[in-house]
Amino acid sequence: MHLEFANDSDVEYLRVNDKEISSELIVSKIRDHEIYIVRDQGVNIGWIRFGYFWDNIPFMNLIWIEATFRRKGFGKKAVEEWESNMKARGFGTVMTSTQADENAQIFYRKLGYRDRGCLVLDSQPLEIIFVKHLH
Repeated sequence: MHLEFANDSDVEYLRVNDKEISSELIVSKIRDHEIYIVRDQGVNIGWIRFGYFWDNIPFMNLIWIEATFRRKGFGKKAVEEWESNMKARGFGTVMTSTQADENAQIFYRKLGYRDRGCLVLDSQPLEIIFVKHLH
């Protein structure tokens, strides 16, 4: 398993599978190297989409692993590789979030992310903000 920056050949895969953002934003994030495709033996098994909190802290907006590949360690390996890439680019801290009603909070805590606050939006569950300092 490894991460590769998404490229033009990944646009359709992401358009079909990432329903959270527009096609235009997918293309923009690919251009800006803010989407990694998770591949295993040449097969797309998911992706990581990120941006920057306050324009200078990498913030993982989404990690998605295809259902047949879940609970096999791919998500953990993908996040660890993303963190390593962020550290190699000079970042000492990364962030992410999840809704309070999602099990992802357990996943992030096991990976060393710490609760650092929350956000309440109308009609959505509490959003937990996580921070991890890279060593």
